[in-house]
Amino acid sequence: MLNKIRSFSQTLFAKILLVVMVIPFVFWGMGGSFNAGNSNNIAKIDNYNISTQDFIDYLNSRNLSSEEINKNNMLEQVLSDLISKTLLDLEIKNLNLIFTEKALVKLIKENKNFMDENKNFSRIKYEKFLISNNINATDFEKSLKDRELQRKLFSYIGSAALSPKFMTNKIFKEKSKKIDIGFVNLINFYKKESDFSNKEINDFINENEDNLKKDYIDFSYAKVTPQNLTGSSEFDNNFFEKIDELENKFLNGEEFENLMNELKIEYISKKNYNPDIGEDELGKIIFEKRLEENFQIIDKNDFYLVYKINKINKILPNIDDKNFRSQIRKILYEKLKFEYNNELLKKINSNNFNDDDFLKLTNSKSVEIEKTQLESINDDKKFNINSIKLLYSMPLNSYTLVNDNNNNIYLTKIIKFYEKDISKMTENFENYQNIGNLKIKNNIFSSYDYFLNNKYKIKINEKTLERVKNYFR
Repeated sequence: MLNKIRSFSQTLFAKILLVVMVIPFVFWGMGGSFNAGNSNNIAKIDNYNISTQDFIDYLNSRNLSSEEINKNNMLEQVLSDLISKTLLDLEIKNLNLIFTEKALVKLIKENKNFMDENKNFSRIKYEKFLISNNINATDFEKSLKDRELQRKLFSYIGSAALSPKFMTNKIFKEKSKKIDIGFVNLINFYKKESDFSNKEINDFINENEDNLKKDYIDFSYAKVTPQNLTGSSEFDNNFFEKIDELENKFLNGEEFENLMNELKIEYISKKNYNPDIGEDELGKIIFEKRLEENFQIIDKNDFYLVYKINKINKILPNIDDKNFRSQIRKILYEKLKFEYNNELLKKINSNNFNDDDFLKLTNSKSVEIEKTQLESINDDKKFNINSIKLLYSMPLNSYTLVNDNNNNIYLTKIIKFYEKDISKMTENFENYQNIGNLKIKNNIFSSYDYFLNNKYKIKINEKTLERVKNYFR
């Protein structure tokens, strides 16, 4: 039944609660609307019932807006999180894990956020924190206690995780080995922008005319200052009252030009404006906001920018315009570049690219295969760090495409590995061992996830869940 919501393994350990104090979204008392028969229970874990009010209380704590709640499957996700949390609570209870009041007091008093300049606990700071986060001490301390109990549970489950020497050694080799790489920059194999003919450019424009049309706007704007609005040099109350009046008149439908003429404020009007054809900085600001409100008043510190967009026109630029044709060349270049890379990557991924193909490719353009050595998984001098991680995950003699920090694309081959074993005297031995410990813990947690999913019988009251959904629609 749990799989009707979503994969259980994605919710239990991926959603370990971090204490974030929020102002609740107010739905208190909604559970009372669902008290007929079993409809006051939204889910059941063995003999433990999760009531509708429990669900609403949990939903309140998530601080979701009404828009977020109405997103697809959001209520299912929240219910899934609550079920996962409840499973952990049941496990904590079954294992008799405790966190004493004394330990809780110690945890709060040792929190650096609640200490004064002498590093002593400050009751004032603590109370200010509670007030600023709109939470009472009881709820905050319960959250802390729940979090610590969950930590105890995870510590209990993963306490036996200790990376053996062979695993630590394997991780060390993977991350510290040196790799000889053969590579070519694929820029040598792409068609150059200057090589696209007029016919290719014109054909592309004709085939993609609608997509190539650009926005051009008809608009008017004025720079409103205290001097031209009130005759004063000060941004005083009178000025801001006048600004409010101006805004109200616009919202009531009065024309921009008429209002500016009435106020005797100079304004500028432009037709078919696009930043590509003009240097007007204010025009660029207005153009960027063309999909927002067609009228706005923007504070620019020294003045207020008041504008009105009258029309947005979709126009195909002049096909003889040099800038436009240059843009088309760039589009064609990127298009063929993508197609070339994609086709090459398909061959590599389907094992249809080998050493002979590599040589044929380089010989076709008389390009030499360059070589470099990667010193470690953090060596990003030649390729970007994500590409380095990819290369370190690949087997010997394999090919792939990577890029550098300037977005050049390279075809690469893994030529040789240089590995050595780790000893306990090796620098950062403990770090590599901790990585192994974490891997083991993750495997243990995955197994525990599976164990819980089979240990407990979980049933969702679909009718009640649907009624809750309807309540928020």
